[in-house]
Amino acid sequence: MRIRKWLGNALTFLMAVAFFTVAGSVVLSKASGGEPNFYGYQLKTVLSGSMEPSIPTGSVAAIKPGGDMTRFTVGDVITFRSNDDKLITHRIVEVTHDEQSGQVLYRTKGDNNGAADSDPVNPANVTGVYTGFNVPYIGYVLSFAGTKTGNVALLIIPGLLLFLYALVSLWKAIAGLEDKKPDPNKTQPDAKAS
Repeated sequence: MRIRKWLGNALTFLMAVAFFTVAGSVVLSKASGGEPNFYGYQLKTVLSGSMEPSIPTGSVAAIKPGGDMTRFTVGDVITFRSNDDKLITHRIVEVTHDEQSGQVLYRTKGDNNGAADSDPVNPANVTGVYTGFNVPYIGYVLSFAGTKTGNVALLIIPGLLLFLYALVSLWKAIAGLEDKKPDPNKTQPDAKAS
């Protein structure tokens, strides 16, 4: 029984450390004005179903930025900026070269789309490669957290709940102290009597 309690406490501690490490990393990168990232991987929210079932709608996908953006081959999933400055994550279905400049171009397609994207992707527009790791449904939470209602729900309400919890704990502690006070009207037993 004692081992189970110790293991439960250790697991709770490790989960809390992991949570605060991830949350702290994301908050610090967001506060500095950058993309949310975790140890060199950018965290992107996927809000369309174009890559299902590989990347479900509402997921947070880990993207590895940097490196030589001409290194990708057919089958790689890349994140790139489209002509209208949206970030898109699609799979490369063809690697071609520009006839005049000889520059590499990528033809991409969402796994769930019927046809390839109309415009080829210039490697200069590629921001990173999908690592194969995603967490389903967390993207909905992050998207909600970016709204004013989300800020209230995720910052103010937990703060109020923590404050109320502290008040209840303090009230219980004070009530416990009052219960332990000796009654001055009650006679104490004589320690010498047998």
